[in-house]
Amino acid sequence: MTTIVAFVAVLGILILIHEWGHFIVARLSGVGVERFSIGFGPVLWRFKGKETEYCLSAIPMGGYVKMMGDDESPIEGGRTGTVDPARSFNLKPIWIRFLIVFAGPGMNFVLAVILASLAFMVWGRPVVPSVVGRVTEGSAAAQAGLKPGDRIVAVDGRPVKYWDEVQGLVQDGRGRKLALTVAGADGERTIEVTPVRVAGRDIFGDEQDYWDLGARQAVSDTAKIGEVIAGGPAAAGGVKPGDIVTSIQGQPTASWDDLADAISKRPGQPTELGIKRGETSLTVTVTPAPTGPEGKGRIGISHAVAPGPGAIFVRSNPAVALKEGAIKTWEWTYMTVKGMFKLVTAQLAPSNIGGPIQIAAAAGEQARQGLAYLTLFTALISVNLAVLNLLPVPMLDGGHLLFFVCESVLGRPISVRKREIAQQVGFVLLMVLMVYAVYNDLSRLDVFHRFFR
Repeated sequence: MTTIVAFVAVLGILILIHEWGHFIVARLSGVGVERFSIGFGPVLWRFKGKETEYCLSAIPMGGYVKMMGDDESPIEGGRTGTVDPARSFNLKPIWIRFLIVFAGPGMNFVLAVILASLAFMVWGRPVVPSVVGRVTEGSAAAQAGLKPGDRIVAVDGRPVKYWDEVQGLVQDGRGRKLALTVAGADGERTIEVTPVRVAGRDIFGDEQDYWDLGARQAVSDTAKIGEVIAGGPAAAGGVKPGDIVTSIQGQPTASWDDLADAISKRPGQPTELGIKRGETSLTVTVTPAPTGPEGKGRIGISHAVAPGPGAIFVRSNPAVALKEGAIKTWEWTYMTVKGMFKLVTAQLAPSNIGGPIQIAAAAGEQARQGLAYLTLFTALISVNLAVLNLLPVPMLDGGHLLFFVCESVLGRPISVRKREIAQQVGFVLLMVLMVYAVYNDLSRLDVFHRFFR
């Protein structure tokens, strides 16, 4: 029940805000709105306002705003009767039509900023104290005398309390020598450390250089597994969501970066993983699959989003929370665009595409962890929805925007017949994509194996 309620709430909010963006800008621009619908297909409930009919429709995987004079979409009820030219969408200047169409995904971006800011202001962000845990032998930190248990209280004179503040200043320094003020068993002292450039991995397994002190936080960023993709090497080896990887080939694993880096270097090689599952320790063997043009090893897992033990939550004031919400929305947008590019260029397997069942399952999981997690999840999906809708595919907002750009360049609109054909082709493509996404969702649940065995 939690999963269903969370899914309906998340999807309903995202669709409502998206369509309201189109609706309000259309009304402000003097365009008449005939219908505002949440969902597609047969109408289940309707309310007739002064001008607009408000509907709930049977297929809850989207919605639409039917504007006067815009009769090309195959899912919005076809052509209407006589329309006042002054209120016709298609007779408005290009820039007004562009704003109306962009307002839908634009409002999804705004919603993401608001929700993320709200989460940081009301519940706070998870942080860990700036206490040193493990110091790598021979590293810059070890040579400078940094020890486990030391608390870093300032970097170049700037006070710090949390490990992410230390990391941020280290990255901003770009490898220059830093003065660390450290409080330890022998009192407070200042040491000088020169971080070194090392190769890490982002969430896609790509190399991403960063600057490293050679020290880990006391509360380690454990390699805890979130999702396990059905049919992938990890699933075949018996890895399960919630498992914590403690070692690879007998070597201790201190963080998710360590795990991702080691896996990427072993494509096609059987690899032993030490796993902690609850109170039980076990060993499984996986064989990373070569992926992408460089053949990097991947096993089909994602990082668990919940903070590790020992993390605390720090609330931000409204101004700082708004800034953090905007930054987080930009990060999500960048990663979403990058992920879609990798899917299109076959650097990511199509099995990574998820549909409504996966969204529902994830929404339920976030709801069980707490309202803060569900709020951030809704913000993340809002960004995904915005980026998806801006793709230059007919039937999506991005397809309409592409038509407007072509009209501006050519000096005349593309013919109605060509636009209608493009809309129909786009509709078919989206339906194929939706079917494939649902197929992936069912495969993750192992439905087909259980049905046919």
